[in-house]
Amino acid sequence: MEFTRRHVLSLLAASGLAAVLPNFAQAAQPPDAGDGTGTDNTGGAAAADPGRLLANALGVLAGTAESNARPETAAKLAAVEKTARTHLAALTDAGENELFKGLPLGTDDANLNTTYKQLYEIALATRTPGGGLDGDAATQRRVVEAFARLHDRWYGDQDKGYYGNWFNWEIGISTSATANLLLLTERMAEERPALLRTYIASMDAYLRNGKDGDVDLDSRFHTGANLADITTNRLLQGALLGGADGEARVRKALEDQLTVYATIDPYDLKHGVTDGYYADGSFVQHHSVAYTGSYGKGLLTRSVQTLKYLDGTGFADTSALVPVIHRWVTEGFAPVIFEGWMMEIVKGRAVSRTTGGYADTGAVSEAVTDLSDYATGDRAAALKSYVKHLHAAARPAPDPARFVSPLTVVRYAAILADGAVPAADLNPDRRCTAFNAMDKTVHRRPGWAFALSRSSDRISKYEYMSGENLMPWFQGDGAHHLYLAGQDQTEAFGADHYVTVSPYGLAGVTAPVERRQTIPELYGKPYYDNPDHPLHFTASSESQNTYVYFPRGTHPHSGGAVLDAYGAAALVQSDDVPYAHRERLPDDFTVYRNATATKSWFLLDDEIVVLAADVGDPAGRPVTTTVDARAAAPGDEIRLSGARADGGPWTGTGTARLRWLRWADATRHTAVGYVFLRGPGPEGAPPPVTVSLESVTRSRRTVRTANPDTAATRRVFGATFHQKANARPRSLAYALVPGATERALRAYGEHGERSGDGPLTVLANSRRLQAVRHSRLGLTAVNSFTAGPHRLPGLRLDGPASVLVREEGKRLALAASDPTTGRDTLTVLLRGRRLTPVTADKGVEVRTAPGGTLVTFPVRHAYGRSYTATLRER
Repeated sequence: MEFTRRHVLSLLAASGLAAVLPNFAQAAQPPDAGDGTGTDNTGGAAAADPGRLLANALGVLAGTAESNARPETAAKLAAVEKTARTHLAALTDAGENELFKGLPLGTDDANLNTTYKQLYEIALATRTPGGGLDGDAATQRRVVEAFARLHDRWYGDQDKGYYGNWFNWEIGISTSATANLLLLTERMAEERPALLRTYIASMDAYLRNGKDGDVDLDSRFHTGANLADITTNRLLQGALLGGADGEARVRKALEDQLTVYATIDPYDLKHGVTDGYYADGSFVQHHSVAYTGSYGKGLLTRSVQTLKYLDGTGFADTSALVPVIHRWVTEGFAPVIFEGWMMEIVKGRAVSRTTGGYADTGAVSEAVTDLSDYATGDRAAALKSYVKHLHAAARPAPDPARFVSPLTVVRYAAILADGAVPAADLNPDRRCTAFNAMDKTVHRRPGWAFALSRSSDRISKYEYMSGENLMPWFQGDGAHHLYLAGQDQTEAFGADHYVTVSPYGLAGVTAPVERRQTIPELYGKPYYDNPDHPLHFTASSESQNTYVYFPRGTHPHSGGAVLDAYGAAALVQSDDVPYAHRERLPDDFTVYRNATATKSWFLLDDEIVVLAADVGDPAGRPVTTTVDARAAAPGDEIRLSGARADGGPWTGTGTARLRWLRWADATRHTAVGYVFLRGPGPEGAPPPVTVSLESVTRSRRTVRTANPDTAATRRVFGATFHQKANARPRSLAYALVPGATERALRAYGEHGERSGDGPLTVLANSRRLQAVRHSRLGLTAVNSFTAGPHRLPGLRLDGPASVLVREEGKRLALAASDPTTGRDTLTVLLRGRRLTPVTADKGVEVRTAPGGTLVTFPVRHAYGRSYTATLRER
């Protein structure tokens, strides 16, 4: 992994760029020079061939005669033709100020974007070999005329254009228009020879967040997935233009796009950009939003597409990029995909769309299929096995007819048919992944996966935008998703989960009892509009991002450590930036104050232990803390059982002091147990918990204005702690036990304390220090939150930290991280022990000290990374 990071970072240097992008001035070799692929993989120059680039792109979009003659592509071809004929009918029936029926133009940029997309989809059918409209000259002429009319009436006038969403003008429309120029370049040369340069000039002019009609790497709009989209369009435009100017455009586009392959170093930002992939596998877009499952997916798709476009063209040696993209898949995507389902915690506002989940993974499977064709050896074998795994795990399996390219359909079919390729996940059965650069944690065990969403002054609490994700307020305040194996996740999670589960009662959330209003309710439109205020609130302004679309928290403490497959995560819940900055905001801008909580999650083999301290509200409001919230299909048989604190049995719903509780879906054969733990001290007894189960029906527009106005119904279970108004802050301790039987839950004993029974002991649970001991694992897990020394049996640590210590015989393994990302060193004293190092990460120091063995971890500029060491008794 380190080699890959160094290699990618070197691409930004002039010498590194030269190794990937040949010197075009020297590209005068014969076409058959090099290794016969058109690319000189030794780093020398190869003949740059725009014609090959265009042919590759055409093949990617439309397939070839050979690929499209295969039976596997029949469904794809049929879908292309059906879509085109539907659009042709709408083209015929269009009214005044429309190109397609139902899409009025002139004031709606989304309609204009859709119009260009539909015109592209017609053009695609006329260039798809083997399709019913392939080579249809009349249809091509019709598209060319419509394409010209679009420019003349609704796009070409720069004074009338660029209303609404910047994305449509700089990326969306340009993507469809560029593809149209590619597909119909010969027809346009006959019918409208000036149209190519006219359109490219207009697209340059609409690149208004760029510089001089080109990409500006200092622009906050030209980053990450957006930059990949823009530069891919521009390299195709350069190949279409041809000549020296076109070649220069291709080279500049590739140089710009190469920047997205570099791992983000938050301590040495290039062009101030925080968007992209981090060393721990995190992906951030919009500067502070965890976004692997949406924009990250788009970047993956575009990057693999670039590999295909450039194959054998001589414009670049893309083999150097394959290991980079492979790492994105293994370290970034695989951990957040469970049985073919893309986890909600990395999807931003896309969590409210009804088409996500398994469909998201279909796009990943498509990209991995193509990537495997460029990889070699074990890397290629693992990628192909992952494609097979996703096919077997997803419900439904990825639909090849929805893939962009018929060529990919053929590759996908070949992988599935290859008996020598086993289906295999890229994740081991036991894995804990701390995505601390985006404040997320994923913990996996056979049968389940736990996904935790945190936030901080570095990472947004949520993303709302464009009427999507209307009620997001607590999604980054320790909300979790507990996925169970074998279930159809669309019945448990997805958009309908957010429709039916209260936004104040999301699993894991501590929230004040109040009713908040959505942005459209507050301001009558999808954003706050106040351009005359000093903060200049417009639809795409930085103030809109900061205070409306994706506000960050205001506390630095969010992170955790990983030791082997065990983990610790921590969060100090905070107010968001709008509340903190309320004095500088307009009088009619609404802000909301948060409740308080200091929380830890200790991620073990059978349990997720949750500790919460300082749970309350300085404003005196009632507060709820939701242990878990689970949604099930309306017809499922849900059984609730448990034991009271006095040992008596419990069934059904209501409020009581419980020792343990079990939710079971008898229809799906899934279950989750909840053990309510006693904390240290006289006030450590768990309070009453309210158990609820109700049928909830709401419109899908509750969470997204563009969703269909159809009803979602789920049986929603909740286990919740309630605190009354003006109550003193309190502590809570409990464990989630996925798949637990009643017998297993009884074995935890009375709050985990009865001799010989429960393995869990809560060692500390305050706003300063939280820790547990698991006797069977020999594991002590600690989160400290404040400055100064913190003492536990056998341990002393300094300042805020996450620490895991596990003893196995005469060996002891420990891991530590800085959850604030602001410390230089972190020390742990193993009290009363004389130990010597066996292995240790670079920079970790182990020495004898008064009272025991002192281990010092070099956490400066580690950005939450875990450092580990293994020691043994002397």
